[in-house]
Amino acid sequence: MNENPATMEFELIKNENYTVVKVNVEKLDSLVSPILKSELVVLNNDGIKNIILDLSDTRYCDSSGLSSILVGNRLCKNSGGKLILSGLQDAVKKLIAISQLDSILHISPNVEEGVEKL
Repeated sequence: MNENPATMEFELIKNENYTVVKVNVEKLDSLVSPILKSELVVLNNDGIKNIILDLSDTRYCDSSGLSSILVGNRLCKNSGGKLILSGLQDAVKKLIAISQLDSILHISPNVEEGVEKL
């Protein structure tokens, strides 16, 4: 019996004013990014405008991973909300800095501080 891969790779924790998307993969790459992107689109279509993307288990991110993060950021921004990245590992943090996205994206050390930024 095949499980839906999205349920294994992501965990959704819905709250009244925001949803936490816990990414349970070490690599946010071209295999996972399209699933994350579609998950973010579905959440946005469901009226969720504040999303905290918990990347504390993600040690690697490539350009397709960054692309899905930017799609989520745009969706949240366009609906009057925020996308906050939390728990960034060093390699992911460096990639965001090298891409000069640290000035565009909202970043917090953990989910709790992310909630406070909303």
